[in-house]
Amino acid sequence: MQTVGIIGGSGFIGSYVTKIFLEENFKVKVSSTDINNKSKYQHLLSLNNANTNLEIFPLDVRDKEALENFVKGCDIIIHGGTPFKLDVKDPQTELMEPTVTGTRNFLEVISKSKQLKKVVFIASVAAWNTSFPLNPAPYAAHHIFTEQDTPYINEQDHPYAQAKFIADQEVRKFIAKNPDLSFEITSVSPTMVIGNSLSERPDSTSVGLQYLIKNKIAPNPFVEMLFATDVMFSTIDVRDVAEAIYQAATTKGIHGKNLFNS
Repeated sequence: MQTVGIIGGSGFIGSYVTKIFLEENFKVKVSSTDINNKSKYQHLLSLNNANTNLEIFPLDVRDKEALENFVKGCDIIIHGGTPFKLDVKDPQTELMEPTVTGTRNFLEVISKSKQLKKVVFIASVAAWNTSFPLNPAPYAAHHIFTEQDTPYINEQDHPYAQAKFIADQEVRKFIAKNPDLSFEITSVSPTMVIGNSLSERPDSTSVGLQYLIKNKIAPNPFVEMLFATDVMFSTIDVRDVAEAIYQAATTKGIHGKNLFNS
């Protein structure tokens, strides 16, 4: 039986990823930033095979020692443990540190692993274009942005998007500097993810954003832009994202790829 570690495995996307791996009879380790708060991961305990194959581990991605303990024994690691926040007071501590510093720490830890076979990063469309759902300024409004385009960042864009972009660049640089890794790294970059949450927690930014869009409520400039701007953008079902992540984790020969998921 293979072991998969899922950082962020109790979140909106991560819960569906956890569900798939449990159903496929993997031993699953899921991280929790607050293991004493069972409401964060309670919904996972009723999934198929959870009684025998699921373990919850405390983890802060900024803690290298904790990361090392989490990675031990894993054949596959899924890294989706970065915060998704739109209302941000301190971008540095709320987004940049856990996203960028956490990614750097993670890369340093996995570089020493002798057992890993595959690493998958749950990235974002922002890793390609921080202005999403708008096209970058040099491109026409009707241009369809793809993996063939050069990744684009604008310092005026939302801090969440910038953090995801910078973290992805860290992954790209790591792959380039380490051509002889014993494991593959693949990233999956979904566009706006929609769907029902497996958790009943009321603090899901993803579910909350869906509610705001559905009811045309604009509590901040980013959400207001979605209504004030005549722009079309793609969405993707959370179940399809989870399946794409599972396929990326169990498919050989796609090292170094960052795959659009829309």
